[in-house]
Amino acid sequence: MITDMDASRFATHSLRDPRLLRVLAAALEAVNPAEAVRRNLPAVSGRVYGLGIGKASIPMLTALAEAIPLSGALAISKHASPLDRNLFPVLLGGHPIPNLDSLRAGEAALQFVSALNEEDTLVCLISGGGSALMTAPSIPLGDLQTLTSFLLSCGARIDEINTLRRQLDRVKGGGLARATKAKVVSLILSDVIGNRLEAIASGPTYPNPTTSADALRILDKYFSRITTETQREVLNSVTQRLRESEGQQSAGFDPSRVQNIIIGDNRIAAQAAMEQARREGFESEILTNELQGEAREAGVMLARRLKDERSKRERPFCLIAGGETTVTLRGDGKGGRNQELALAAVEELQGLEGAMLISLATDGEDGPTDAAGAVVTGETFWRGKRLGLDAAGFLSRNDAYRYFEALGDLICCGPTGTNVNDLVFLTYSPR
Repeated sequence: MITDMDASRFATHSLRDPRLLRVLAAALEAVNPAEAVRRNLPAVSGRVYGLGIGKASIPMLTALAEAIPLSGALAISKHASPLDRNLFPVLLGGHPIPNLDSLRAGEAALQFVSALNEEDTLVCLISGGGSALMTAPSIPLGDLQTLTSFLLSCGARIDEINTLRRQLDRVKGGGLARATKAKVVSLILSDVIGNRLEAIASGPTYPNPTTSADALRILDKYFSRITTETQREVLNSVTQRLRESEGQQSAGFDPSRVQNIIIGDNRIAAQAAMEQARREGFESEILTNELQGEAREAGVMLARRLKDERSKRERPFCLIAGGETTVTLRGDGKGGRNQELALAAVEELQGLEGAMLISLATDGEDGPTDAAGAVVTGETFWRGKRLGLDAAGFLSRNDAYRYFEALGDLICCGPTGTNVNDLVFLTYSPR
């Protein structure tokens, strides 16, 4: 049961309609990580160990520990409270750029799983963010950080980044499963379009389907965007490393003792939002769960779709798009892909009375900010103008956070404890 109090965490200056707030809350409630684990508890016997990896690892591992007596447990996450640390050991890693804590977490995970034997069962609770939070790279950490920062700034897709990560890391591409003799059951909360198992947290318990040649093609694609000598040196070094490993295959992965199960994804969240929207009196449908591409281009495309639907529909509606866009950095502003998508929609929606676009990162953290996303209405453009804010100027320097902060339309709900990509809501409600 969703209450207005629960839903109010998503409220902004423009987003106050309790019906829409309940729609957002319903989406996240449907992918509550603890409930997802409880619904998918594996049948196990003997000694059972739990390993949580990712932004939702703590609630997932907590739910497992409450249902099944564990002989040992370890969580690797981005956030933790003092109470969490009383339940089981918790290691925090860096995200989206791996740091020294991520390196320590990767080594700890390998040590944890390598101590288990054939009679044991390892239950892995995997969620988004795990690629950065846990690492055991075959290249220096500093090189991995430079490579990751470079690819993110170029607008590389997450699947491209993870293809490189799997070639350069001992825990990814099935590395964690290879490191243990135990039977492995992975319960996975997907933050990847299409739920590709090799891409979620870079597939620690799934064999790597890509090769060094695939990774080299990705590097070649972005090589022309190098802007510093440090980037050039690191990419040359990584290229050499990949060429040396071409044709090599990692042995030791036994699929007969590994089970991977998707227990939550963007589709489930969007479906719950659609059903709640209908209960609230909106015509509602899901447009896609595979929204990709440049955030600013997606924002314009979705704003135009909202205008088009507004001209054709008489009743209130709520259309939902899910996926994950990317941002190519052009300036030195502050923001994330959801905020940039929203900012790109501002000029398109100016004057469209009753319309609203809401873009939301389901983990509550959009890029390196404390906002989950932002809200745009037909009034946003002129509200900004009255404050001396030019939407196009802010967009040109990737500064969506400061634009929406001034308008009071950042969604600052705090970390949600789940992570299933992004959701965009295109709504119309006559006044």
